Amino acid sequence: MGQGFFQIGLTLCIVIAITPLLGRYMARVFLGETTLLDSVMNPIEQIVYALAGTRKKNDMTGRQYARAVLYTNIMMGVMVFVLISFQKFLPWNPLGLAAPRWDITLHTTISFLTNTDQQHYSGETTLSYFSQTAALVFLMFTSAATGLAVGIAFIRGLTGRPLGNFYVDLTRSITRILLPISIVGAIALLALGVPQTLDETLKVTTLEGATQYIARGPVASFEIIKQLGENGGGFFSMNSAHPFENPNAATNLIEIIAMLSIPTALIYTYGLFANNTKQAWLLFWMVFAIYAVLVSVTAVGEYQGNPIVNNTLGLEQPNLEGKEVRFGWAQTAFWAITTTGTMCGAVNGMLDSFMPPGGFSTLLNLFLQIVWGGQGTGTAYLFIYLILTVFLTGLMVGRTPEFFGRKIEKREIVLASVVLLIHPIAVLIPSAIALAFPNTLAFQVPPPGYTGSPEFHNISRVVYEYASASANNGSGLEGLGDSTLWWNLSTCFSLLVGRYIPIIAIVLLADSMRRKQPVPETPGTLRTDSTLFTTVTAGVILILGVLTFFPVLALGPIAEGFNLASGVK
Repeated sequence: MGQGFFQIGLTLCIVIAITPLLGRYMARVFLGETTLLDSVMNPIEQIVYALAGTRKKNDMTGRQYARAVLYTNIMMGVMVFVLISFQKFLPWNPLGLAAPRWDITLHTTISFLTNTDQQHYSGETTLSYFSQTAALVFLMFTSAATGLAVGIAFIRGLTGRPLGNFYVDLTRSITRILLPISIVGAIALLALGVPQTLDETLKVTTLEGATQYIARGPVASFEIIKQLGENGGGFFSMNSAHPFENPNAATNLIEIIAMLSIPTALIYTYGLFANNTKQAWLLFWMVFAIYAVLVSVTAVGEYQGNPIVNNTLGLEQPNLEGKEVRFGWAQTAFWAITTTGTMCGAVNGMLDSFMPPGGFSTLLNLFLQIVWGGQGTGTAYLFIYLILTVFLTGLMVGRTPEFFGRKIEKREIVLASVVLLIHPIAVLIPSAIALAFPNTLAFQVPPPGYTGSPEFHNISRVVYEYASASANNGSGLEGLGDSTLWWNLSTCFSLLVGRYIPIIAIVLLADSMRRKQPVPETPGTLRTDSTLFTTVTAGVILILGVLTFFPVLALGPIAEGFNLASGVK
């Protein structure tokens, strides 16, 4: 047990050390200051701006920024849908794969467009190399850059700056952050055993004389942006549990750090924009504390194992079901909380096999969306909670709610409420519909005599699927048979609603805050960079997040935990 927690602690120390370095670099990029990559990237960016017909200094209003996000994403989605639909006639298709069904193609396109990468197909047997790279990897970069651009625009608005230009932010997110780190990361993964080839599936003869087909492809380049951009979709159906995506402990470490690096550093970036790194560190440690508790709860649950199995065998052993032995219980539990906290969605083990504490923690991450949150948008959600806390505490102590000297009024609270309320709508309504028709929508009819998963776990499976879609996470609990017309179309609803309505509200909220005239600080001003206020913010996050979804948690992992503890199979 000690070794497992030592591995987790070492990884966290590396992330803490990286946070100010990457955070400071991103601040320089988006503040327009000089960076080491200027001489290489400036000419490339000028070509992109010329082709796009935009100028670097043309700032946008909130409505213009939101429209640019929507128009750009629509165009990219249509292009990728066409590419996948015609993959049979395009190059890099050694298996001659035909196009998937239209509903799978639609779901895949929307899923990768929204930075979710929820997959209702097996990658190596459904999509060609061209579709995986020219279509999906393209969206992995652009969807991650879209979220990062929105997050930066929100930070600018909160700190009284113009929102900037979406096309410039999108371009610089790719050329200055995602692409350089991905190149270095892909080379590191390639050196550690992750393949990068366009050769066709390898045909080998086993020791027993049987024929085996080994899928491969341009995996290293796919894998690094999948982790760095919080995308999560797997080149293979096993995702990061596949030995070609994540072959050893070293690649596992790199991929976990890649997941955490940008969301953690973006909080420090905010501190530099606001000239208040004290508040940034307070928020960082607040989120870190929640994250550490969830990691501990999950890891202890997996280490203690399944009581029914242990009692039957007469020994105490960790829960190793659904886990890769090269990672063990500790790294699989740590990865699970990281991937659901950062909204990445990649998996290196079977989440469906986790003990109830792990199910509770992963679901809670998807409900809260701020531990550490999605690419860019997660940081924005964190400050949405901060604004609500300022409003609530200001009312309680009789002070005017202000943030950075700007009054928080009806418009800001309405937009903040939209951001927080759209998620339960996109999760709970389709979940209720699916669970109302369990044998036709939610699940396939179980075979006679099937006594596998209890009803509590089935509820978690359904809710998790929609929570994963709405939170733009993409991971799932298996057992749904989700490659159906219902699941493809209903999750498309959650994908679109959970992505674009909050983005529009976030941009409009930032624009509203930017337009307000700051008022001078007085002795009555409520300070937001204190330990007390940060503690209250944590309480507001947990109260609003947990209470909204508590009935689901009670009917799912909590009830399953009591059921398991009672010895019921």
